[in-house]
Amino acid sequence: MENKHSTPQQTSSVFVALVGRPNVGKSSLTNHLVGEKVAIVTQKPQTTRSRITGIITKGPVQYVLLDTPGIHLPRNRLDSRMTQTAAASLKDVDVTLMLFEPSGDFTESELNMVKALKKAGPAVAVINKVDLLKDFATLEARKAQLKEFGVFDEIVAVSARDGTGCDTLFPLLAKYANPGPHYFDDESFTDMPEKDLVAELVREKALLFLRDEIPHGIAVTVESFKERPDRDLVDIRVEICCERKSHKGMIIGKGGQMLKKIATAARLDCEELLGVQVNLQCWVKVREDWRDNDRLLDNLGFAKP
Repeated sequence: MENKHSTPQQTSSVFVALVGRPNVGKSSLTNHLVGEKVAIVTQKPQTTRSRITGIITKGPVQYVLLDTPGIHLPRNRLDSRMTQTAAASLKDVDVTLMLFEPSGDFTESELNMVKALKKAGPAVAVINKVDLLKDFATLEARKAQLKEFGVFDEIVAVSARDGTGCDTLFPLLAKYANPGPHYFDDESFTDMPEKDLVAELVREKALLFLRDEIPHGIAVTVESFKERPDRDLVDIRVEICCERKSHKGMIIGKGGQMLKKIATAARLDCEELLGVQVNLQCWVKVREDWRDNDRLLDNLGFAKP
């Protein structure tokens, strides 16, 4: 008599690092693949500071994406920690996705990362922003350049903005998966605590609305996060820390208008994220030169990798 009980599929997990120069689209690709906003995205470089994890479970395979800070030459201690985080990620993963612009010269930091990949284990090259390309020849030329490195198992062309080619990444990454239990709950889409996601949303709005010289000089921490017992409402108190008194004035704005604009936009995103009403209070504090102060970097949550 034949056995009617079919054996359950063997589960497996694959850990993937996304690396590349600032603004190449790592966070946009992470968000697109996860289907949820887990990484903040702006036009400004160095938007991602810490390592952010996106989780996608498709049947037996769980994909764990580590979206790393953009690789660039460090200018201060915060930059050094960010660059070390990206480099350290290569050691922790089953495969690395290195994202590239569709044309133009490679930066020194990119060439150093390619060298590091030679020792680090399997890697796949992803040419992003193909929606911006005018002709096929440019794409073919880029593929030929990447092939010449001799580092990448595959070269894929995608657009994180409109989704072109993104789904081809899943079967490709599944080849690197290791059998075993899933590390995260199948329904989860990130390992970041809600508090950290809220802080990132506030920072995203500050990056969007403030002038270029301030944003990298700010850090955001959630000082308190309390759910009210009698209704679906969360009270959140956030501190925006900046490096200069003059910056504090710009963040608050004339008559408090800029801070109100940041807080209102962040509150709407927080409500969507948490699924409840949010009472968001934002305060601005000056901590001079925090980006070069190891103690303050530790206190603000930028752990050494």
